[in-house]
Amino acid sequence: MAIKVLLDTDIGSDIDDAVCLAYLLAQPKCELLGITTVSGEADRRAMLASVLCKVAGKCVPIFPGTERPLLVSQRQPVAAQASALSRWAHDAAFPRAGAVEFMRRTVYENPGEVVLLSIGPLTNVALLFAVDRDVARLLKGLVMMCGLFTKRLPGVGPAEWNAGCDPHATAVVYQTSVRTHRSVGLDVTRRVTMKADEVRRHFRAPLLEPVLDFAQVWFQKRDTITFHDPLAAVSLFDGGLCRFERGTVSVELADEESAGTTYWRSGHGGPHQVAVDVDPQRFFDRYFSVFR
Repeated sequence: MAIKVLLDTDIGSDIDDAVCLAYLLAQPKCELLGITTVSGEADRRAMLASVLCKVAGKCVPIFPGTERPLLVSQRQPVAAQASALSRWAHDAAFPRAGAVEFMRRTVYENPGEVVLLSIGPLTNVALLFAVDRDVARLLKGLVMMCGLFTKRLPGVGPAEWNAGCDPHATAVVYQTSVRTHRSVGLDVTRRVTMKADEVRRHFRAPLLEPVLDFAQVWFQKRDTITFHDPLAAVSLFDGGLCRFERGTVSVELADEESAGTTYWRSGHGGPHQVAVDVDPQRFFDRYFSVFR
């Protein structure tokens, strides 16, 4: 049976959001109920999402969401990949100020059936849980690309990007009880990477052509794509791809310099599941299989 998915994304910053959305649109077992965007220039992020939906030939509701974090300053005010919009057909008008209500209504219309996939800062998700205390228990699950749990990484600050962009929202989400509360963190996603020349060889499917175009901005400053968000998405459809352990996640808020840092305490009775291992080759096989 198809899995009903709501996607909350900051598409337009790191290229992996577009890589993730292309997969969801191509995955025959995914029923994508809607897309909400988060962070600066939410409208332009929605336009980027609409490019992929049009190429896929699918009519998916898209709602620009919250642009500013709950309390801290904005760390990603623009969607740099929007420079490619002039080369692709896309919608330019979207419902105003309705993303959180759309998420809430969709969950209520499909009780116990929706997986909320969050691959950006958690502002929209935190507001959803704040405005309606019952909506979390009606989710089938919450799966996030968020956090850093099992080890610290050289050159990476204490807080993973999505968690640190809105640390107070991150804390709200981890304090909310959800039937299945899963995190795929940076310590695991860093194991699924691909160099630019290899990306260009593999991204040949029509649905990956706009993604490759969006990526030109990304490749101006780096030569690698890390499949952070796609790993979280593919894990929805392959239960053996990642190994998850149960425990408790807490979020740093007291120290401004490390706000958003995620702390992991393993324990079988904990409310959170954290990815601790992945099979990289299995991931790439599963990801590209939907484009053949």
